[in-house]
Amino acid sequence: MDPAPRAVFAISRTTVKQDMTITYDPKHPKYLDEADVRAELTRVYDLCHGCRLCFKYCTSFPTLFKFVDQHDDQDAGRLTIAEQDQVVDECFQCKLCYVNCPYIPGQHEWALDFPRLMLRVDAMRQATKQFPVRKRLTTTFMGHTDALGKIATTVSPVANKVLGAPSGSAIRKVVEKTAGVSSKRMLPPFAKVRFSTWFKRRVKPIIAKRQGRVAVFPTCLVEYQEPGIGKDLVRVYEKNGVECFLAEGASCCGAPYLHSGDAEKFKKVAADNVAALAAAVRRGNEIVVPQPTCGYILKKDYVDYVGGADADLVAANTYDAAEYLMRLHKAEDTELVTEFPGVVPEKITYHAPCHLRAQNIGMKSRDLLKLTGAKIKLVQTCSGIDGMWGLRAENAELSMPIAKKLAQEITAADGDEVAGDCHLANTAINEQTGKAPSHPLQLLARAYGIPEE
Repeated sequence: MDPAPRAVFAISRTTVKQDMTITYDPKHPKYLDEADVRAELTRVYDLCHGCRLCFKYCTSFPTLFKFVDQHDDQDAGRLTIAEQDQVVDECFQCKLCYVNCPYIPGQHEWALDFPRLMLRVDAMRQATKQFPVRKRLTTTFMGHTDALGKIATTVSPVANKVLGAPSGSAIRKVVEKTAGVSSKRMLPPFAKVRFSTWFKRRVKPIIAKRQGRVAVFPTCLVEYQEPGIGKDLVRVYEKNGVECFLAEGASCCGAPYLHSGDAEKFKKVAADNVAALAAAVRRGNEIVVPQPTCGYILKKDYVDYVGGADADLVAANTYDAAEYLMRLHKAEDTELVTEFPGVVPEKITYHAPCHLRAQNIGMKSRDLLKLTGAKIKLVQTCSGIDGMWGLRAENAELSMPIAKKLAQEITAADGDEVAGDCHLANTAINEQTGKAPSHPLQLLARAYGIPEE
C-alpha cells in the first residue's frame, strides 16, 4: 500500500463516539475493519493519555503521550496513522499494563484491554497487507518453530556454530538479512537430543503412591533448545508421585504468529492444539507447561481465538510447572517432598517473567524455591524479549536497553544463583551479564539431589 495516503490524521473524537466498536473477539465481523479498529485506537489512546498509570512498562506509552501532548487540545484523534502504528509496534505484549489497568473488561464500563487491542491492530494490518514484505518473511521464519527445531537439532553442531557466532559478525549479519533475526542478540543453542526423544527412551520409574497425572506440554524452547528443563521437571514430578506423559499431537503454541499479527495461522495451530490437549485432559491428565508465554497462550488466548468447550477445558486444566507443585504442596490430600539433601544455594536471585505475572497466579516459583531454605531476592523487570519481539532486527535498539536494565538489577541482587522460568528471558540475562540462569525446577532438582544429565 502506498504510504502517502496513510499519513492522514486518524479519526476524530466525535466520530469515535458514534462509530467505534469495543471488541477483542477475533470472530467479530468488525474485528479486522480498519476504520473501526482505528476509531477504537483513538478511544483507547485518549483514555490511556488521561490515566498514565502504565508509563513505566514499555516505550509504547511514553511515545503515545508524546504524540498526544504535541497538540494543544491533547486530542488522540489528531494522531496520524503512522503515529498510531508506531505505538503499536513498540508494544511487545508483556501484558503488564493489563494487570495494572483499572479499566479492564468485566471491571469497568470502558472495557480497556490494551494488549488485546494491539493484537487486533496487528491482525488488521496483516489482513490488509500493511506490513512490509521483510516483516512478513521474518514472521514466517520465526513462526515455523517446529520445522526449524527439527532441522536444527538434526544438524545442531552446524546450527549452533551459526547461532553462536559473535554479535555483529559477518555470519550473524547474513542471518539478519535473510531471516530478520537481530545480529546483536544472543540466541539459545539447539540440543543434540530433543526432549520428546529423551522422554520416550527413558526407563519410566514405578510410582508407589501416585498423586497426579500430567501431560507435559514442553514448548519449542524445551523440546528443541533446553531439554534439561523438561528432564528435571519430569524427575521432580515423579519424585513427588506425579505420573508424566507427553502431550501427544500438540505442537508449538503459535505465539510467534499471534504476536506478529498472523491471526489466521495462529487460529489453525491453536485449534489443532486444543483438540490434542482436550483429549489428554479427557484421558485423566492435567496440562503442565514449563514456559510462561506458552502457558499464557493455553490459558487465555486459545479461549479467545478458538473458543468452545474444548478450549475452556484446556484452559481450566493448564498449570505452570511451579504452580502445579505448589498446589500439590497446599492441598490436604497430597504432599510435596520438602527434604533437600542436595545442593541448596544460600542466595537465589529469582526473575519473575512478565507472562507469568500476567497469569495472576502469584509467585509460585519463588515460593517453591523458598521451601529449600534459600534466601530469595525477587527481580520483576521485563527482559524486553516477550515472545520473539526482542529478537527481531527492527526491535533491537528498543529491546536491548530493557535487557540491560534487567541485567543491572540481577547484578545488584548478587545471588549465588539466578533463576527464571522463561528461557528466552534467561538468554537475555546471560547475554547482558555473562551468567546463565537456571529454571526454578532445575534448582529444585539439584536441591533434591537429582543429578544433572
